[in-house]
Amino acid sequence: MYHYQSDATQFLDSLIKERPELEQERLSNRNLLWDVALNPEEQAGFEAAKVAKEPYTYYKL
Repeated sequence: MYHYQSDATQFLDSLIKERPELEQERLSNRNLLWDVALNPEEQAGFEAAKVAKEPYTYYKL
């Protein structure tokens, strides 16, 4: 069986072994960007503002 690991993967594995607290920091920082509560009123406005997509250029007559 082939067990290749890139230099980047080896670096990250060694970094996590040296500083295990990084995993918790990574998760808390992820929450800042991706796990946010959506405002239903804003979402409704975004849906209402959508513009119909034009057909593919070559299919126009």
